[in-house]
Formats: sequence, C-alpha cells, structure tokens
Amino acid sequence: MRLVQFELSNGQRRVGLVDGDRVHEVLGANSVRELALAAIDAGVSLARQVDGLGLGEHHDYAQLLEQLRILPPLDHPDPAHVLVSGTGLTHLGSASARDKMHQHDGEVEAGMTDTMKIFKWGIEGGKPAAGKVGAQPEWFYKGDGSIIVRPGAAFPVPPFAEDAGEEPELSGLYVIGNDGKPYRLGFALGNEFSDHVMERKNYLYLAHSKLRACSFGPELRVGELPQNLAGTSRIVRDGQVLWEKEFLSGEANMCHSLENLEYHHFKYSQFLRPGDVHVHFFGTATLSFADGIRTQVGDRFEISQGEFGQPLTNGIAPSEAAFQPGGIGKL
Repeated sequence: MRLVQFELSNGQRRVGLVDGDRVHEVLGANSVRELALAAIDAGVSLARQVDGLGLGEHHDYAQLLEQLRILPPLDHPDPAHVLVSGTGLTHLGSASARDKMHQHDGEVEAGMTDTMKIFKWGIEGGKPAAGKVGAQPEWFYKGDGSIIVRPGAAFPVPPFAEDAGEEPELSGLYVIGNDGKPYRLGFALGNEFSDHVMERKNYLYLAHSKLRACSFGPELRVGELPQNLAGTSRIVRDGQVLWEKEFLSGEANMCHSLENLEYHHFKYSQFLRPGDVHVHFFGTATLSFADGIRTQVGDRFEISQGEFGQPLTNGIAPSEAAFQPGGIGKL
C-alpha cells in the first residue's frame, strides 16, 4: 500500500491511496498522522485502518504532481512537533564516499580516523541479535518540520551556503502514540540535501552542513522494507542529464539493521512525546559531490526507486538571509 497527502484545488487536505495513475481519496481522512494515531488507539495496522474507512473520489496523479499539490506524506499541524534527523556511515560503501569528501590534495584529514572507526564499529556490531543493543551509529539533527520541502518544489539555499548537494536516501516515518511508544508507519524516498563543501572543511562542521532543507515522498510505502533495493539518483541541468548513478539501500546493503538505528534514536526520552512526528534519514553511499559535481541554481534532482512509486524531484533556488550579523535584539 502506498499513501500520499495532497491538496484539493480549494486548498483542503486529503489522504490518498495510490492506484497506478490515479489517487483515491481515503474517506474521512485529512492527514496520515491522524490516520496513524487512530490505528494505534484501535490496535490495528495502518493498512487496515485505511481499508476500514473505504475509498472515495479519484484524482489524476500526474496532474496533482504537476500542480505541486502533493504534500510530504507525513506532517504535523505544528511544524515544531516534527523532528527531522538522520544517521550516517550506515551503508556498505558509505565510508568510501566520505573519504572522497574529506580528502584535500591527496591528504586525508586526521578526523577521518574517527570516521573509519565508526564505520568499522558498524560493520562489526551494527546488526545485533533481535532484542540486543548494537553499535551506536553517527547521528545528526537536521531540523523541524519547517525545513521540509514538498515534492516537486525547489530547495531554498541560504546565502551562507557553500554547496547544495543531494543525498538520495530512504527515510523512516514515525508517529509517537498516545502510549509514548514510537510506531513506524513505513518508508519514503528522501533527498537529505546537505552542504558538502562545509563538511569537507572539517568533519566537525557536519552539524552545520546538515542544517538545510530536505524533501521526502511523494509516497509513503506502508509495511516492511525489502532487503535489497536499487534506485537511481540523477541531476538534470538545462534539460540534459548532468550526472546519474545507482544507489543501493535496504538492510542487505547496510552495516546497521533498521532496528538498531531506530533504537539509538528513540532511546532518548525527549523523542517520545505523544503525537509527535519523526522523519529519520537512513544514510547513503552515493553522492554526486564525491564524483566532483557542483550543483547550481536551476538544477533538478530526480530520485527514483520502483518500490516507492513516483520519483522524488526537487529544484534549487536561492533564498534571502533570515538573519544578519549584529541582528540580535537587546532587552
């Protein structure tokens, strides 16, 4: 089952079930979050909750995408109650991509020793037995719901940014139930979008490099994740493909299990507030930046994987400064 959130022409919200080139309205559903919370309270799966409500009017999917009426497949009415986070060095080959980013004139920065240690810990202990605690992954905070860009829209690039690079990933989508327990709704394609030039200066700038916009969707794939997934990440410039590469995901291509990554995120009590939404990016081993590509305003990212339906596309656009030096008010 694949679900979307979308807007009608009058701006009203709906939840839709994807059926080929059509999207069927889920009767009485205005948000996936509300659907999920109702399913949790009823003790049923999200798919069963949708089936129980039934389907109504259908819409042309291509038209919804073209008119930018498809929303991220999970959100919260208050963006402050959405936590966007991620884990890195989780995929086989991801350390190699990080190596390329952290090389300067053939010299590897001293910090790479720490990077390789974390990657090695993941290889050795990232997939513990069920119910056991494994190696702790690299973790980063990306922002709240205000940084999420809807599918098809352009990523805003702040004036201080030094790069605007894609990161094709899978994202896990979660809601915290009224019982204080996290529930995974499913997965979506994601573009984690980071500043790789900033990170390359010094690995301790990773936290700064992640504080950028992101996108995920357009579809929520309900249920378990296949073990082996292969997709395509592409950059289009002036109507021509500038760069294209396969990216792999699923646990068969990862050095951490999903269960282990989820444990090391939700073990923190502050992440278990009932009703909150979590979007967690699981990492990638494929970056155009590692191949020497520098993106520019007007480029378009296309991330596709057959198990997730329609591709995730986004552009790049400059944004104005939100704050200036010396701009602090004094009381």
